[in-house]
Amino acid sequence: MESNQYQVGCELNYTVSGESAFIFNVSVADNEFQQIVAEQFTTEPPLEVVSSRSPIEDKRHHRFVMNAGPLKVMYSATVQLSHHIRTADEVPETGPGALPADVVPYLYPSRYCESDKLVRLAQHEFGKLEQGFSRVTAICNWIRDNVEYLRGSTDPQTSAFDTATERAGVCRDFAHLAIAFCRALAIPARFTSGYAFALEPPDFHAYFEAWLDGRWYIFDPTRLAPQTGLIRIGTGRDAADTSFATIFGPVAFTAMKVTMISTSGETPVYTTDAISTSGCLK
Repeated sequence: MESNQYQVGCELNYTVSGESAFIFNVSVADNEFQQIVAEQFTTEPPLEVVSSRSPIEDKRHHRFVMNAGPLKVMYSATVQLSHHIRTADEVPETGPGALPADVVPYLYPSRYCESDKLVRLAQHEFGKLEQGFSRVTAICNWIRDNVEYLRGSTDPQTSAFDTATERAGVCRDFAHLAIAFCRALAIPARFTSGYAFALEPPDFHAYFEAWLDGRWYIFDPTRLAPQTGLIRIGTGRDAADTSFATIFGPVAFTAMKVTMISTSGETPVYTTDAISTSGCLK
């Protein structure tokens, strides 16, 4: 195990024009690999906030209702992050017939990851490669080499099939395409949102996890942040399951600030070894 401590946080600003309901998913996931030392969720003006934990995929939500006026939402946490690291060539794939029941849904196409439309491309590019961690790494390398990271090139409706066609996107699109390729090869994969150390400019980050040899392993085809500096917020089939804010009502988003700093004095590095900070699904 490798362990480092971080301070993470975000500040989100809105203009609310009328009664609106908010659901935020910005809190760090609390599990055996991510231990929350301290955290705080506050609003200006002060509001009655209901906290809850999703029984699926270990997400945590904060919910409240507000009338018209300016709104500021703030979250901060100190997190002890540990990593399970193995040599990559020791991590094989798991056949569909041997998967746990709660992992099977991550084999199927989803709203933004139309793996059924990408089977031919996935088989052509990766079907003959050695199975295991190295094949998922090859998928990440292909995306990094063939898809341009271009801010503003996509929108919330862009899917994996769109990205494979247009060959441009951001972290969300890179993750969706990697997930779709994995599922097209019968490798369970899920979308992950989180905080990322040393990401420039600072922002929420999207990456993905693939189920290999009995646990979830982290992959990030953008290569914009070290894998050992990723802290998970939530997971799901795709971005539709992990939105950091879901809002019902007349609201305008005005500003955002995301932070993540190391408090342990160590600088994470990118590693070619397999990494898991998620553990097995409960």
